[in-house]
Amino acid sequence: MAKINKLPTEISNLIAAGEVVERPASVVKELMENAVDAGATSITVEIQNGGIRFIRITDNGCGIAREDVETAFQSHATSKISSADDLNSIMTLGFRGEALPSIAAVSKVNLITRTEGEEFGTSLNIEGGEITDIFDAGCAVGTTFIVRELFYNTPARMKFLKKDVSEGNFVAAAVEKTALANPAVSVRFIRDGKNVFTTSGDGNLKNVCYSAFGRDFCDGLIPVDSQFNGIRVHGLVTPPYNSRGSRGMQYFFVNGRSIRNSTVTAAFEAAYKNTVMVGKFPGGVLFIEINPERIDVNVHPSKIEVRFSDERSLFDSVYHAVKSELDGIDSFKQAKISQPQSVRPQIFQKASVFEEPKAAEQTVISQPSKASIDRIFTVFDAVKNADVYHTEGDGNGIEIEFPAAQKTETVKAEIKSDFTSDTPRAEFKILGEAFKTYIFVEMNGSVFVIDKHAAHERINFNKLKNTEHNIGSQLLIEPVSVTLSQEEYSAVLENLDLIKHAGFDAEDFGNGSVIVRSCPTPLDSQEISSLISELAGYLLKNRKDLENEHLDWIYHNVACRSAIKAGDKSSPSELNELVKTVINDKEVRFCPHGRPVMIEITKSELEKQFGRIQ
Repeated sequence: MAKINKLPTEISNLIAAGEVVERPASVVKELMENAVDAGATSITVEIQNGGIRFIRITDNGCGIAREDVETAFQSHATSKISSADDLNSIMTLGFRGEALPSIAAVSKVNLITRTEGEEFGTSLNIEGGEITDIFDAGCAVGTTFIVRELFYNTPARMKFLKKDVSEGNFVAAAVEKTALANPAVSVRFIRDGKNVFTTSGDGNLKNVCYSAFGRDFCDGLIPVDSQFNGIRVHGLVTPPYNSRGSRGMQYFFVNGRSIRNSTVTAAFEAAYKNTVMVGKFPGGVLFIEINPERIDVNVHPSKIEVRFSDERSLFDSVYHAVKSELDGIDSFKQAKISQPQSVRPQIFQKASVFEEPKAAEQTVISQPSKASIDRIFTVFDAVKNADVYHTEGDGNGIEIEFPAAQKTETVKAEIKSDFTSDTPRAEFKILGEAFKTYIFVEMNGSVFVIDKHAAHERINFNKLKNTEHNIGSQLLIEPVSVTLSQEEYSAVLENLDLIKHAGFDAEDFGNGSVIVRSCPTPLDSQEISSLISELAGYLLKNRKDLENEHLDWIYHNVACRSAIKAGDKSSPSELNELVKTVINDKEVRFCPHGRPVMIEITKSELEKQFGRIQ
């Protein structure tokens, strides 16, 4: 067995530093929290190269006394607690005494500070945990930390950092959270010499949200303030119609501390149940004020995880606070009238694979009564809920078994998945539409029911994927800017080439925003903002997916948004062209979701339903 040796202090410090200092954003978070604990009403954060090369944080707090400056960089030295009992009632953001020694162990730090009662300030230089110089300095009351060359002495950790832009975005997210948690503190963020945002410090949370996230997020924000089970929940939440594609805009704070907690998240989203679409998430900034004796913040070095003594009361408090406000408002968005940039293009161009129909092939459109199609839709409604499985044998289609509970007897129909002939079945007759969604077509002794949205969606999807016949891009008359959370923003910037390959001309617009100047031709410009937001959420959650999977997701969503919608009124010519394409193209049998595009109901099956034959 190898001999056990006690590690030298300089090595143990490097290991301990890893628990607190993971990246530049960790440094910014810890130092900003120290500034808040020091009573600062103004904090300025400056970074260069994502914070890897340079970080400067200046505050107007109480400062550090000359006799305490060196002690502050010793492990577990803190002014926040003095006994074990103090851990049961922590109200400060910092308390471990680990941040400063951990930061100093892996960087070059210059501290400049002065208290109210001191004539001169103190300047201290420390490199790799070793003090190199300390002297008097002229400075204002407060503290300035300058951190240079982060991880200069730990190259193994340095190589795990991301690009400067990504690290800078992580820093921006940390600054935003501190600004949100402290509306009464004026926060200024400067990135590579440019002022990114400034909050006024007037105590108005909505003003902070506007400075950090822009107008889109702040549209219709709902104030929340409730006291329940001894827990106060207050803040701002988004209305149901302003939901997003990820949880990136959900910010939760407990006693002023940014936290991540599954119970709080579950309660918050439960309040929105049945008001937002599946796959969409509400946003908001919620503050939870609770007796510190009912929580344990001494769980994780980053202090982002908090343990509650009563999770049930926590859930109920958050749920009722948000739910009560949502129940008191109209959950629909007010219409914003604007001049459309373009009329939706025709489904197909003149250069179609079809020739103009001959006189004998002319489509006949009639309007059957609802009673005449009720029986057909009894069959069709059952098809939607059927158990589907592939048949063996001739491969002519898919057999569908209708559950007996829905019918007095079991019947069968087929969804045609292939046609033996390569030529279109020209002899068809469009009977009409039902519910402006399903097209009824009579052909070859059968009735075909076509879901026009599913069909058009698949056609668009195939065109987008086929590079030889790509639909192409359209230049927008007015570019569209989209505001994202810092994590979403970073994910989009990392994938700009992929997004451009999919037909979008998108670029960094700064301050957590991207600007889109062109989009795939079939897409309505009004859909761009929500699609980019959803794409950002998808990229954030699926960073490890292959590029072709990302492209399929984009093509699928563009195809869905640009397709005819269920309930849209379609002209006879649109219906005619759509039906001909579906019949002719055997690749248009299932939509990208996997739902059938067309169902065939044979004449014999209809006659069985009407009791004409046995």
